[in-house]
Amino acid sequence: MNVMNQWNQKGGSRQHGSRGWLFGLLVGAAFLCIGGIRGELAVIWQKAVMICMECIGIG
Repeated sequence: MNVMNQWNQKGGSRQHGSRGWLFGLLVGAAFLCIGGIRGELAVIWQKAVMICMECIGIG
């Protein structure tokens, strides 16, 4: 008997846990949208460019 069958027989349900990733995806997308509206994406992009230039030795 495999592990999932044992887990389901003990009262667990795989169906309820399989939608957790969707909730996480929606929450993550909402936070990305909120950050974009607040203008934080431009700040993060500028910091990433500066780090890359420093690592390469250009800046």
